[in-house]
Amino acid sequence: MENYNQTSSDFILLGLLPSTKIGLFLLIIIIVIFLLAVIGNLSMILLILLDTHLHTPMYFLLSQLSLMDLTYISTIVPKMAYNFLLRNKSISFIGCGIQSFFFLTLAGAEGLILASMAYDRYVAVCFPLHYPIRMSRKVCVLLISGSWVIGSINSFAHTAYALHIPYCKSRAINHFFCDVPAMLILACMDTWIYEYTVFVSTIFFLFFPFIGITYSYGRVLLTVYRMPSSEGKKKTYSTCSTHLTVVTLYCAPFGYTYLRPKSYRSQTEDKILAVFYIILTPMLNPVIYSLRNKEVMGALKRVVQRIYSFKT
Repeated sequence: MENYNQTSSDFILLGLLPSTKIGLFLLIIIIVIFLLAVIGNLSMILLILLDTHLHTPMYFLLSQLSLMDLTYISTIVPKMAYNFLLRNKSISFIGCGIQSFFFLTLAGAEGLILASMAYDRYVAVCFPLHYPIRMSRKVCVLLISGSWVIGSINSFAHTAYALHIPYCKSRAINHFFCDVPAMLILACMDTWIYEYTVFVSTIFFLFFPFIGITYSYGRVLLTVYRMPSSEGKKKTYSTCSTHLTVVTLYCAPFGYTYLRPKSYRSQTEDKILAVFYIILTPMLNPVIYSLRNKEVMGALKRVVQRIYSFKT
């Protein structure tokens, strides 16, 4: 067994994949997923910027979701691939702090953005006449800026704590990124108070938004059920199912990981679950929102036609 005891301040990321041909094959799959996520989310951001038909609160929020997913996956996967390919598992103390800060900021902000998107659909369906007021540009900007600011403050507090606690000789983090709970296992002190704050933060950034999302879509589905128009029902059901798919893929593994008591947690399980909300969800989000959305597909056709006419 490798000895990871060390005197330097660097951390060691034990990683996700075995150092074998199977591990290399899985890494290639992850890199392909990463490239698809980057292309998909960049395309969504550019499409929303270029097409005026998508300059609405819903798509403004969607552009922020794409930006978060793009930053989310780019913060972790390149370093993981670099460490695997160069057989260098170390990450500097500052690098670990930066990675942890961005991860926690984006994780918290994304939960709030998903809740904001659910609120947008709730207002659009249940209070259509009030929509211009309840989801004005000012309200939309407040929702987005609030998500980023609150997520950053929470992240700064958690990261600052993790970087200022004493660590034992071993700096080997049994994960593929600097996940604070995985780092605290190496601490030379009792961290039960911090573990309680992790639970509280998860409740605030995940459980409460999930309750809000469930309530919003419950009201939406009830309102749609009473609609006489079958076309309206079909469109709304499609939109709701799309959003609920995104929420489930993101919240379920995240919640299962961070809301479990410490005695029931498994580091191997945590790494596998992290693949869903760090690698798979950022790739699936733009696919789900584009292929199942006629407005996005229509905007894509218009942009392509403009580019083609410009060239000719």
